[in-house]
Amino acid sequence: MNMTPFPHPGEPDATDPAPQGSERPVADRAALAERLRALAHPVRLQVLETLAGQDRCVCGEIVRGLPLAQSTVSQHLKVLTDSGLLRSRTEGQRTAYCLDRDAISALKGEIDALFSALLPPGDCCAPPAGRTEDR
Repeated sequence: MNMTPFPHPGEPDATDPAPQGSERPVADRAALAERLRALAHPVRLQVLETLAGQDRCVCGEIVRGLPLAQSTVSQHLKVLTDSGLLRSRTEGQRTAYCLDRDAISALKGEIDALFSALLPPGDCCAPPAGRTEDR
């Protein structure tokens, strides 16, 4: 299920065109925000770390590594799968999960680009050279 979030008051929704001067379309920002929301829980980060060293993992193996009910872990797996960060495959009555390494790599690139754009060269809050501030 692909969930499209409602915009916060005053925010454009994902279908609005990018503002002039913006390098990234609003829809791309919304998709990035959804993937970041999927990462914004310690259990989901732990699930990703557990799967990182494996080719696949059955849901029960993930559940055994966490102090949570199977239904709770399944919900976290669903969030990660819906965000595109995990792939799943049904094997009989079990579901096997693995990282979507291409999606993880793409997300890393998006985060790197975002932080590069957020961190312009220099310190815009530092006093001009040769001037000292009274403290």
